[in-house]
Amino acid sequence: MYVVDAGYSKVKVYNPKMGMDSLLLTPISQANSMQRSGRAGRTGAGTCYRLYTEMAFRHEMYMNIIPEIQRISLSNVVLLLKSLGVKNLLEFDFMDPPPQDNILNSMYQLWVLGALDNTGELTETGRRMVEFPVDPSLSKMLIMSTEMGCSAEILIIVAMLSVPSIFYRPKERAEESDAAREKFMVSESDHLTLLHVYTQWKINNYRDEWCGQHFIHAKGMRKAREVYTQLVDIMKTEKLSSISCGNNWDMVRKCICSSYFHQAARMKGIGEYVNLRNGMPCHLHPTSSLYGRGFTADYIVYHELIMTSKEYMQFVTAVDPYWLAELGPMFFSVKEHGFTHKVCILWFSYIYIF
Repeated sequence: MYVVDAGYSKVKVYNPKMGMDSLLLTPISQANSMQRSGRAGRTGAGTCYRLYTEMAFRHEMYMNIIPEIQRISLSNVVLLLKSLGVKNLLEFDFMDPPPQDNILNSMYQLWVLGALDNTGELTETGRRMVEFPVDPSLSKMLIMSTEMGCSAEILIIVAMLSVPSIFYRPKERAEESDAAREKFMVSESDHLTLLHVYTQWKINNYRDEWCGQHFIHAKGMRKAREVYTQLVDIMKTEKLSSISCGNNWDMVRKCICSSYFHQAARMKGIGEYVNLRNGMPCHLHPTSSLYGRGFTADYIVYHELIMTSKEYMQFVTAVDPYWLAELGPMFFSVKEHGFTHKVCILWFSYIYIF
């Protein structure tokens, strides 16, 4: 057994100012190095070739990897601690204290979603959001879906967003897999595309063979079904009704907008958008249902922003700009001669109160 250790790994790091995750190529830690060398002799004699010097190992590498809590969004953590009655999160005794900017940004995001009030206390919406084991934006979407009459569809979408990418693309059958994927695409929304996939899988009796024929990970779909069942049980416990909107996809898109209005962008060019909050350029991913299909959305919302070779938006949905003004009045307003946006000046005036 041979192991070649280049001394680097890709690490996901959250930038609170940009609201963006980045996949950064970073040096590994000494603990990572020892773990990699251990793989060489796990089942028999082996050799590990390290492509870095002993000097680099001893003096340039950290002893251990940076704790995850110090490099991710803390919205779920903050929501949980608030539900447990923690008043001042900046003075909370974390085992590995995260940057204060991350804590403040997460509190701000929760305020935007209506989970925290102006004094940083948990709202009734926030108390309900705590019960769902998903990202706060998704739990807010589930709560809003009952008011908008599309909770049956949103439950499926949230379950599908809770698992890794369901499509796979083998190199030797790339064109065939792309053609299979296009059959499910809904040009206005990646979220509706996920809903379409799950609905067709359900119609075909949740068969693994069907997944294989359409280049879909059967294991991922089964996991999504488990999450869906769990979410349905929580909805029942919270006395939130499951209502279908039928084919009223506009209502589903508006519900998605109700939780992502703070992650909105306006079209600048083909496949290129500008974030409405900070003016940062962001791009449609080539695998998006909105990419290169003839439909051009002027305004969109996205699930997350990830920096790889470009700032790519993951899971995008086209929205009506008037929905943004209706659902996110702290960010957007409508002028008589059309739609304009305004940056939320409350970022500074509210954040210090927490």
